Amino acid sequence: MTPRTGRSRVRPAATAVAAAVLFTSVQLTMASSASADETPSTPPGTESTLPPPEVDANSPGLKLRDGATLAPAKVLPIISVVESEGGEERREDTSESVKFALQAEVLFGKDSAKLSGAANSRIAAVAAEIEKQGAKKVRVFGFTDNLGSAAHGDVLSKQRAEAVHGVLEKELAAAGITYEIRGYGEQFPIADNSDEEGRKKNRRVEVSFPRGEADSSQN
Repeated sequence: MTPRTGRSRVRPAATAVAAAVLFTSVQLTMASSASADETPSTPPGTESTLPPPEVDANSPGLKLRDGATLAPAKVLPIISVVESEGGEERREDTSESVKFALQAEVLFGKDSAKLSGAANSRIAAVAAEIEKQGAKKVRVFGFTDNLGSAAHGDVLSKQRAEAVHGVLEKELAAAGITYEIRGYGEQFPIADNSDEEGRKKNRRVEVSFPRGEADSSQN
């Protein structure tokens, strides 16, 4: 993506309209085999968690001082994160779900949605985990850094998500999976966009899916 210098978040109305028209036209003409959900997506990082346990505020074992009360119960999910040494791949496990984040550099050429030679084997490894978990709903989300125009980032991130989905669909053709494919552009960064190290992490495709019941019972 071509760097921009001091891009203002407040764009003139004409520029905003032009960007919207460009984005719409590209979306309409872009070939797609995905069966993306029609319902609104749950934004990344806001997935549901397990319900909090019931807590008896009057239990003598709590030993609260006179007049004190308990705050509402809250469950903090246990998250396990494993990242490759160079940060190219990241796996995040919770009691409910599994998420893989693959950096764009290991999947695509610069400013491209064409998969590289090494991409298929990496995506196939993710497909194997989806099959292992017995997941029937898979989310494939694309993201970019904040360089270049926001409209271009939105389109590129969706195209990259579509490309990864295409490989997953071939690998899991008989699994009966429903896919949700989204392009979020520069939204939801996971690192600081002020330097290249952070921008590299933000240029990614995330594949997330529920953890299988059999696997969850072992945790």
